[in-house]
Amino acid sequence: MTYRGRIAPTPTGYLHLGHYRTFRTAWQRARDAGGKLVLRIEDIDPARCRPEFTQAAIEDLRWAGLHWDEGADVGGPFAPYEQSRRMTGFRAAFEHLKKTGAVFPCACSRRDVALAAAAPHTEDTEAIYPGTCRGGSTASHSISWRFRVPDGETIEFTDENMGAQRFIAGRDFGDFILWRRDDAPAYELAVVVDDAAMRISEVVRGEDLLLSTARQLLLYRALDLTPPRFYHCPLVTDEQGRRLAKRHEALSLRQLRASGLEPAGLLRETD
Repeated sequence: MTYRGRIAPTPTGYLHLGHYRTFRTAWQRARDAGGKLVLRIEDIDPARCRPEFTQAAIEDLRWAGLHWDEGADVGGPFAPYEQSRRMTGFRAAFEHLKKTGAVFPCACSRRDVALAAAAPHTEDTEAIYPGTCRGGSTASHSISWRFRVPDGETIEFTDENMGAQRFIAGRDFGDFILWRRDDAPAYELAVVVDDAAMRISEVVRGEDLLLSTARQLLLYRALDLTPPRFYHCPLVTDEQGRRLAKRHEALSLRQLRASGLEPAGLLRETD
């Protein structure tokens, strides 16, 4: 099978050094394998995603020396690689999961879940859903849909970079949102459907998404899809040891570029 990787920025702000290191790893692994690299724009949240950030991401990645084989400005129109224009496939997958009973409607807000959760959590971790709406229908008109995880099942996989991984459904993560109350797919569903549709053979992303991989493996199984391999990269942190976020404007590729840094200096900045 031909290697197919992807880089998938979310246009909610400017790309920073952490994005660059992960995307460069994806680019390097595709090149080393003699395979293809896809650029996909994950813009399914209209309240936060902006076209100017999409354009900035393309410009900054090209400035950084990264290139791709499919996606923006390569081999035809860009539209097939924007998630906001791929809703038909997401909705079909969602309807399939509804028919098989893999999902259930939930009226709980994020605050409701946080207050009801038994285990403590931080701003970087999600409270485990306590099962409030799991047993029956809800009368609320404002609902999301959650994937029903198999409580107690062990999800194991071998990460190409970080080795053996093991998570227990219902303990390490609970029923997760799959379709949002604004009638749009959640991240977990959208990336599974798109990675399968685009025939991605290896997903390269940050280690903060290891738990998401366990969730997504359950979705691949429920949708009867073959999962790719996974390669999770260590995160780039700031001086206080916190992982970089788009609020770190001084470490954005756009700001570093404006300050006169040459692309060759980016690797030094992420060491």
